Amino acid sequence: MKIEVVNMEIPKDSNIIIGRTHFIKSVEDIAEAVVNSVPNIKFGLAFCEASGPRLIRYDGNDEELIKSSIENAKKSGAGHSFYLLIKNAFPINVINELKKVPEVLDIICATANKTQIIIGETEQGRGILGVVDGEKPLGIENEKDKEERKELLRKFGYKRF
Repeated sequence: MKIEVVNMEIPKDSNIIIGRTHFIKSVEDIAEAVVNSVPNIKFGLAFCEASGPRLIRYDGNDEELIKSSIENAKKSGAGHSFYLLIKNAFPINVINELKKVPEVLDIICATANKTQIIIGETEQGRGILGVVDGEKPLGIENEKDKEERKELLRKFGYKRF
């Protein structure tokens, strides 16, 4: 088996969600879940078909995000994987709806951080072995850091009190 590290392309002010799914119907169902989750969300979605014509299927409503999601899918080449890029929302706003999509098997990563996927390749094809999301911790939060974290969550509207 050959192992390769692939850098994901994440446009400025966007987040990436990487997952596994199992059926061509996934493209339309994931797109519907995204637009039904957040008004005015911008997204690009690409899916690596693993049988039949083995095309990269795609959808979205933002050309830059569509282009980047297709590029991520091409670089990965991992069968039945999907690459969803979003703007005007956070992954937390769409994750639960994605989990309800019958074809979605799992969510591997949801982040705005620099992201790498670790690909395994055999004579049959390619698969995602893991994800590197961001960088190593630099320390442990102190009381000031805790307060800043709590303020940030309230600023974004995820906590009220």
